[in-house]
Amino acid sequence: MASTASEIIAFMVSISGWVLVSSTLPTDYWKVSSIDGTVITTATFWANLWKTCVTDSTGVSNCKDFPSMLALDGYIQACRGLMIAAVSLGFFGSIFALFGMKCTKVGGSDKAKAKIACLAGIVFILSGLCSMTGCSLYANKITKEFFDPFFVEQKYELGAALFIGWAGASLCIIGGVIFCFSISDNNKAPRMGYPYNGAASVMSSRTKYGGEGDFKTTNPSKQFDKNAYV
Repeated sequence: MASTASEIIAFMVSISGWVLVSSTLPTDYWKVSSIDGTVITTATFWANLWKTCVTDSTGVSNCKDFPSMLALDGYIQACRGLMIAAVSLGFFGSIFALFGMKCTKVGGSDKAKAKIACLAGIVFILSGLCSMTGCSLYANKITKEFFDPFFVEQKYELGAALFIGWAGASLCIIGGVIFCFSISDNNKAPRMGYPYNGAASVMSSRTKYGGEGDFKTTNPSKQFDKNAYV
């Protein structure tokens, strides 16, 4: 029962993390910067993995998609690949988890389901690591430019998508670790013992045919008289 409960908790945590990681891809605010006027914010600059935009004080946004994938900076291409890999791994991890959980009727025997659940945990951990690496790489680029005194272009700060990605990656890793530990709980589960009834069956068969008293032993030597070999 404890192993089943831990698997359910791990599944819920991992799926929540995967949903958060998936939501970071279309999220706008990976990095954000604003130009403040005397009274109101005159313009807000923000960008994600696919476009860069500016929003004026009236709320009108003007966006520009990145023109070419090959002309992008290396860190953006790496972040795209890592985040897409994280989403894909999370999808396959959820499929493996459904087959490996004890509360489902598919996946084979308990031993096979335990191995599938452990595989799902490893896949979720890889998904979390990919998301964590992608968000950290993007954040590292922002912080380096922000604290560089010789960087004269527009400086950005960390956006909400990075924090969502870090939270989702942490949940995926935690859920994957719980899935991996669930296989040890299955190995520690006591096996069902069955009593040996062999002796009882023999005794019952003897009782059926009259018990031990009905078996008569005869001495072979008494069957022959003294002159049998003369």
